[in-house]
Amino acid sequence: MIDAVYISLANHQHCEWAVKALSAGKHVLCEKPLATNSAEARLMTESAVANDRLLVEAVWTRWHPRFIRMVNLVRDGAIGELRAIDSAFTFTGTLDGNYRLDPKMGGGSLLDVGPYQAHAWVALAGASAEFKITSLHRNLGPTGVDLTTQVSGVLTNDVEVKAITSFERAEVQRLLVTGTSGSIECVGNEAFASWKKVCSLRVGDIEEQFAPVDAFQVMVEAFGRQINGEQCFTITLSDTIRVAEILDQVRFAPARSI
Repeated sequence: MIDAVYISLANHQHCEWAVKALSAGKHVLCEKPLATNSAEARLMTESAVANDRLLVEAVWTRWHPRFIRMVNLVRDGAIGELRAIDSAFTFTGTLDGNYRLDPKMGGGSLLDVGPYQAHAWVALAGASAEFKITSLHRNLGPTGVDLTTQVSGVLTNDVEVKAITSFERAEVQRLLVTGTSGSIECVGNEAFASWKKVCSLRVGDIEEQFAPVDAFQVMVEAFGRQINGEQCFTITLSDTIRVAEILDQVRFAPARSI
């Protein structure tokens, strides 16, 4: 008997097959982005609720002990009131023939690596935080997808945010969080994709080290325990929908060319 499925199809196929699986009584772990837009995300959520099944967006960064530590420190007031989140996830690679360059398949850098950064905003500032864009630049490639998106804005309570997504810039993964009395930063160049490596978190002048971990495995195991009735961390659907709304806001807003 199959209790759950993992959906790792191209972005434009997530909604269709998640709804089919949920309607068939299966729990669903779905790759990020959960959907290509917030309307699809809500449809998927409605199906999960109607069928009493678990639906989780597979942003495995959120299960990484280093990221969980950062979120807990911010929530506990270790750096005072949250004031800024500065992030980037960029890389170059051969993507010819890849769905990431096809607009009909949900391609583009924003939908590919933007979810990691938007999830950081939501985890740190809360799903209820409103977002206002103050600056937006975009570079479209020959196929029409965004090769680079660079956005600045303000979240509720005057939290300044900056994010860069790109398929054409040197590989950078950055996450720096600043408060009224200190800062927290992911050390190194794998802020969102540290996998089976020792990694560090700089809290003020102190550097905390984390043992190698497969956060993808941690996520899958947590998903399984949740299905079996255990209480453990999973990304809430309210967080996922808020991330989809933020990505919509950035994706469909007018932008200047880079």
